[in-house]
Amino acid sequence: MPFGSFALHLDPLAAFFLLPVLGLGVLTAIFGSKYLLCSHEEKNHAISWLCFHILWASMILVVLAANGLLFMLTWELTVISSFILVIMGGHDAEKRHAGWVYLIASHLGAGFLVVLFLLLARETGSLDFTSFAKAAELPVVTRGALFLLAIIGFGTKAGFIPLHIWLPEAHPAAPSHVSALMSGVMIKTGIYGLLRILFFLGTPDWWWGWTLLGIGLTSGILGVLFALSQHDLKRLLAYHSVENIGIIALGLGFGLLGLSNQNMTVAVLGFTGGLLHVLNHAVFKALLFLGAGSVVAQTGTRDIDSLGGLLKKMPWTGATFLVGCVSICGLPPFNGFISEFLIFLAAFLAVMHGTAALTAPGLLIILGLSLIGGLAAACFAKAFSVVFLGTPRSQAATHAHESGTAMKVPMVALALFCLLIAMASPVIIPVFGRILQTCPQFSANTNFAGIFALAVNPLKIICGSALALFLLTGLIVLLRLRLLRGRQIGQTVTWGCGYAKPAATMQYTGSSFAQPLTDLFHTVLQTESHVKGVEGYFPQKASFKSHTADLFEAKLFSPFFRLVASNLHRIVWIQNGVVQ
Repeated sequence: MPFGSFALHLDPLAAFFLLPVLGLGVLTAIFGSKYLLCSHEEKNHAISWLCFHILWASMILVVLAANGLLFMLTWELTVISSFILVIMGGHDAEKRHAGWVYLIASHLGAGFLVVLFLLLARETGSLDFTSFAKAAELPVVTRGALFLLAIIGFGTKAGFIPLHIWLPEAHPAAPSHVSALMSGVMIKTGIYGLLRILFFLGTPDWWWGWTLLGIGLTSGILGVLFALSQHDLKRLLAYHSVENIGIIALGLGFGLLGLSNQNMTVAVLGFTGGLLHVLNHAVFKALLFLGAGSVVAQTGTRDIDSLGGLLKKMPWTGATFLVGCVSICGLPPFNGFISEFLIFLAAFLAVMHGTAALTAPGLLIILGLSLIGGLAAACFAKAFSVVFLGTPRSQAATHAHESGTAMKVPMVALALFCLLIAMASPVIIPVFGRILQTCPQFSANTNFAGIFALAVNPLKIICGSALALFLLTGLIVLLRLRLLRGRQIGQTVTWGCGYAKPAATMQYTGSSFAQPLTDLFHTVLQTESHVKGVEGYFPQKASFKSHTADLFEAKLFSPFFRLVASNLHRIVWIQNGVVQ
């Protein structure tokens, strides 16, 4: 064919990314079969399922494509099908705006990818990926230009700051099972594409790693800060996708720095940590979005401050959501801890035993990842406590009940995967040696076994301790049940601190919980507060509202989009016919 062969190719890297695509596709479809039936919005279910399966199939083909044109065709299919899923189910301004932002951002990124593949084809003679291997022999300037095109093109899909603006718009607007698939898998196709190009470009220059490292730190810290100030549960989760993409970029960037400095230990651990976090984030973020979908299906709202007390009414949803919260915070013994541990280990080894060129980035990763983890813990303490603990803050929360089996099974399965991946990490981590062998930058004599042993040996102790703790906890629970068998257990209210009939509005809200941190980072967040206090002899009802705008959208992209929209009338003459 003129543009090469439309070939499909399955190697260890493609197989690794195919795993969450297939697994989450099945689980989100099962969840969606019930979710759409109890959704509070009317939807054309036939078109919804058609687009869902097109999105699923196109992501599979993106991972398997071995030709630049086939890759771009299937890439566009993911954009169009997910765009339709985002705007379906209503005609409100929020969905239209979300769809518009998503479509524009996606095609801006796609434009850079078209230039990337055309430049590669010109320099290597073909659009086939087998020819792209010649790119490693290109001049340094050309390879640097290809790297930047890949960062912008694939970074838009992945959600790198400042190219992330579509995520907090599209994810809340889409049905929750679609949000889980988009956040868990679709944005990872950006990471997959970036890795493919990096593997073609040969030994990286030093500034490539620093670029990804800077993007990772910026995305991780700002992503979690913006999440902390959100009131919309799904919007909060969308910003945490930006944060976790930042963590993945940290691992990959440090891996590139390891390669450019010929430090295979840092390179292997950095890449492995980043790749494992791709899988881990797919699992726990899908779990969290499905949990949010279960809440939305039963209450009809995404507003955190309108919920509360749902753990008693929705115990399965609450328990699995808690597992997702612990996992995303990088706490043991769940999977998020394992991938962050690998990145931390690479950073500490670089600081203690590496060269001067790796000491500074190692220190930045240690400080940045620690800050990200602490802020994430605060954010999900807010999300879980305000949504699931306390007393209901609205009638919808008061009358909520547990979701059906079709929605519970995927959540329980994902919660178990969060635990199983962590417990099996000493066995899973060495498998990444086969994946990294697809990267020509790693020589055949790279000692993967010796490097992985640095992580596997302490993880065996950690996982063994966690398993012993689980067994001990189970024994204590069984002992308690045995001792209390046949006995009547008295129940009474907790101490009310002098309040005989406390109102639900007297509880902490999401805003008040996060206020100390949002005030601390006010210079970055620029949260706007609107307070109506108690005034006069006959005071009206007091109120407090706060809003945190995305500065990149408000200050950078919105003015640009308005400029484009205001000048579109200049090319309206090309339209022929009437668009209904």
